[in-house]
This record gives sequence, structure tokens and C-alpha cells, in this order.
Amino acid sequence: MKAFPSIEDLREHARRNVPKMFFDYAEAGSYSQETLRANRSDMERIKLRQRVLIDVDKRSTATTILGEPAPLPLALGPIGLGGMMHGDGEILACRAAQAAGIPYTLSTMSINSIEDVAEAVDKPFWFQLYVMRDRGFMRELIQRAAAARCSALMLTVDLQILGQRHCDVRNGLTVPPDIKIRNVIDIMTKPAWALSILKGKRKTFGNLAGPVQGMENVGSLAQWTASQFDPSLSWKDLDWIRSEWPGKLILKGILDVEDARIAVKSGASAISVSNHGGRQLDGAPSAISALPRVVDEVGSDIEVMFDSGVRTGADIMRALALGARSCIVGRSYIYGLGASGQAGVARAIEILHKELDVTMALCGVRSIGEIDKRVLADTDERRNARG
Repeated sequence: MKAFPSIEDLREHARRNVPKMFFDYAEAGSYSQETLRANRSDMERIKLRQRVLIDVDKRSTATTILGEPAPLPLALGPIGLGGMMHGDGEILACRAAQAAGIPYTLSTMSINSIEDVAEAVDKPFWFQLYVMRDRGFMRELIQRAAAARCSALMLTVDLQILGQRHCDVRNGLTVPPDIKIRNVIDIMTKPAWALSILKGKRKTFGNLAGPVQGMENVGSLAQWTASQFDPSLSWKDLDWIRSEWPGKLILKGILDVEDARIAVKSGASAISVSNHGGRQLDGAPSAISALPRVVDEVGSDIEVMFDSGVRTGADIMRALALGARSCIVGRSYIYGLGASGQAGVARAIEILHKELDVTMALCGVRSIGEIDKRVLADTDERRNARG
């Protein structure tokens, strides 16, 4: 694993290991991918303030997330089809996260089911919920998460309608993959991946399998999502979800200040400032550009998390400086999963942790609590943004 010094190295290895349709699913954004690119370009324009001759011998990246201690301000976010990046992918990612002492979030659209993961790990994990038309099945999912001792429910609020990802259409994405010549040829060149999938517990969506949910004849992920996800979801539905789930609730997908204010009134435990990794509304602002406004409005009233565009420990530092309490990563760890299973996810976490620690030292910071806007360089661009 030391051969992978950066997340980008893990990404390149995953690209070689994983069939194109599944790598592209994890990699790409919606439509022209304008927002996907902005997540990175806007992040990189934020410059850090280098400080010297400050005693940073004793540093700590420790913090709390939703009131629970964590060795760094990081959680692994929900990734659909994680088990198609590597066999039993969700189980392996959860094990790596728990070994590192950070939260892991299982997606509704996972390959391993809630029960599969709960049986394979020792500690509680988070569960991410999509709202579907069948409220009875929704209730069942929430009850299954509670029975598995999930410690938080993450409600994704920005996917009532699926933003088209052109690569998925071109690739004809299905789960399991269609037996087409191009798919067979691609898989034949990925023997290690194929073996891991064959050994995996499941080959389709573990939380959704069964004739009632209509997964037995699914033509494509986009087709099924369009038929099952509920575009009528509104803020009033949160009352029903809260009545079914009395535990900690995270609302993921907040970009707008008005939505952030409503989220606070909803009784949520935390919000994540996110544009779904550039996979939904193309042309939406980057998540990092939206973060300061949301924090200024509600940061004193609710725990603000951040996701969309985090690839380095320095990115975590940038988000914390702008007011986030922690970061949620998706692609950064899924690349590790595709590169080398559980060891790859562990390496991704280790890379981000080490980079954050070094960045703190070079900025003259000894603890997470010291990180605020003072660690940002006073560039011309930042002065112009302040007006």
C-alpha cells in the first residue's frame, strides 16, 4: 500500500482494476460535468496560510462527529454499487473505517445489505436513506437500520429525480452487468475484480432485492431509479421520517441558505453541504463556495458537515477553515476500494489523515479546534470575494 502515496495513485490503480461501467459510475458527474469540475477548481483556488517558527511538535487531529469521538474529522459517505468496485465492497469499507475509528455510511443502493454489513462488523454504522414511492418499504428500511443498531440515519435530499450521467447511458449500466460482448471483453481483462465479485456475498442490490421492489427485471439503474424514487418528497415528509426514526438524523444535499434554515427547524442533528459530488444539478455552485454562506447562517444552530470535492488532507483543512465540523468523502475512498479492497480503503483514510496532519503543522496549527479562517491566505481573490 505504500506504493500509493496519494488518492490520485489509488484512482489510477482502480481505473485499471475495475470494469469501465462501474469505474465510470463512481467517477463521473451529470450532464456536462460543470459542477463536478467546479468542486475541484474552486477548492484548489482556496490558498492556505503558511506559518513558520511555531511549535507544532504536539498535534492532534482528534475531534467529535455527532457527539462521538473520532481521530480525525472524516466520515466515509454512502456510495451506491460499492460492492461492484470490489466483491463485498461495503463490508470491506466499513471494516476499514471502523479500524480507523471513523464513521461509515451504507447506501440504500448498496450491494451488501444492511444485515450483511451488521453481521460482518463489530460497531454501529450510519445508514443513508433515499425516499421511495412505497412508504411501507421505506418504513421497513428504517426499521431494518434500527434493528442493525445503525447510529445515524443520513437522508439524501437532493435526489428526488436522477440527474443524467451520460457515461452510464453509454455504458448501459446494469447490476449485475449485461452479458454484452463489450462488457465480457472488459471483464475478461479484469480477472482479479471478477474473482472478488464471484466470491462476494451478493451480485445485486442487497437492500432492494425481491419482486415487490421490482429489481428482478431492472433494465438499467436509471430506469429503476426514475420509477421508484419519489419526486413528491417535501419538507413535510421529514415529520414522518422523524416519527419512524428517533435517532440522529443527517440531511445530506444542502446548498442553499434558505434550505439550511428550514433544515434547522426540521430537527435534524446535522446537515451536509453537498451537491452530490456534481452528480445531480449541473450548473449548481461548487459545494465549497456554498459552504461559508450556509455556515454563516446556521453554523451556530446545527452541526455542519461538508462533502463534494475532497481529495486531500489540505481539502479537509480548507473545509474546516470555512466552518465545516467534519468532511464526508466518497470517491476518495471508493478509489481505494477499487484499487485493493479493504487495504485500499484503509490506505485512503491513512493518506487523508497524514496529509491533514502535515497541513496543520505547516499552517502552525496544533488542534482541530484552532482551525478557522485565519489559516487561509489573504489572497487578492479572497479580498475581492469579501468585497
